[in-house]
Amino acid sequence: MPAPSLFVSHRVTPPGEYTSQIEGPAVDKSGNLYVVNFHSAGTIGKVAPGASHSTLFATLHHGRIGSGIRFDHKGRMYIADFKKNNVLVIDPGQTDAQVYFHSDDFNQPNDLAIAADGTLYASDPDFPAHTGQIWKITRNADGTAHGEVMQAPRQLRQTNGLDLSPDGTTLYVDESDTRQIWAYRLDGNKLVDPRLATTFDRFELDGLRTDVTGRIFVARPGAGDVAIVNPDGTLVRKVTTLGKEPPTSPSEEVTARPCS
Repeated sequence: MPAPSLFVSHRVTPPGEYTSQIEGPAVDKSGNLYVVNFHSAGTIGKVAPGASHSTLFATLHHGRIGSGIRFDHKGRMYIADFKKNNVLVIDPGQTDAQVYFHSDDFNQPNDLAIAADGTLYASDPDFPAHTGQIWKITRNADGTAHGEVMQAPRQLRQTNGLDLSPDGTTLYVDESDTRQIWAYRLDGNKLVDPRLATTFDRFELDGLRTDVTGRIFVARPGAGDVAIVNPDGTLVRKVTTLGKEPPTSPSEEVTARPCS
C-alpha cells in the first residue's frame, strides 16, 4: 500500500467514536495515537498503528476530563485535566491516571508542551475574561511536581496551543481570541523578549505543534484547516481538514501576516 500523501487529510477512525470535546492527539514511541474523550467525557482512546478504530485506553475517574496530552522520553503520559485543575500522569505500562500537579490557581489547564528535561509548560486560558497565563511545571527529586505561573512582559490573552522550538529556547504560544502566535525566549520562570510571529485575519486558533525543522502547525477549527507557518511568521501552506467545521471557500482565502 502506498504511503499517504503529505498535507492531504484522510479519515483515520469512523464518525462518532469521540465526543464533541475531542482533543489532545499525541503519539507514543511505538506509534500509538491517543485522543481524549472516546465515546464519553473523561476517557482516553487509543489508535494502534494501521488501525481504523479506537479502543479504550484509560478512564479518568473523579470527574476529570482531559485536554492536551504529551509524553516524556521515559514514556510517561501527561494529561491536562481542565475540569479538576490537574496535570495527570500515567506511567508506562499503566492505565490509571494519578495527579502529578494540582493548583486551585489554575483557570483551566488546556494544552501542554514538554522540554527535553521533562519540564512541562501548560497553557491556562480564562476564556470569559479573554486573558490567560502559562505555567511551568518541574519534577522534584522525589517524583512530585512544582508549578508556578510564568512572568511575562505583556498581558497574555486566551492562551491555547503551545510548543517549544527544536532547540528548546523559544516557546510559541497562540491566543485564540487575538488569532496571534507569540514567540517568547525562556529565561527560568520568565517569558522574555516577546515577538509577535504572525496574526491571522479570521478564525480562532487552537492546538499548536512544531516540527524538527522549526515550522509551526496551528489548528484553526473555524477555518477547517491546519496552517503551517515558518518561524519568521511566513505562511507555508494551509491543509484543509475533514472535520465538522467547514473549511474556507476559495473566495474567502485567509492569510497570515508575519510581524517584524
